Amino acid sequence: MISPELIQRINELSHKKKTVGLTEEEKQEQAKLYKIYLAGIRGQMKQQLDSIEFVD
Repeated sequence: MISPELIQRINELSHKKKTVGLTEEEKQEQAKLYKIYLAGIRGQMKQQLDSIEFVD
């Protein structure tokens, strides 16, 4: 599930990556968080698409 804390941490790491750079541990954490975020987005999209009902 996508929580505000997850998004905040992703944004913090992204900002740090652009300014100072990330350590190897932070790169791994960022990759893990991206996977969680993308899985959540895909789940939301699938749920939305499953709820669509075609009417003829």
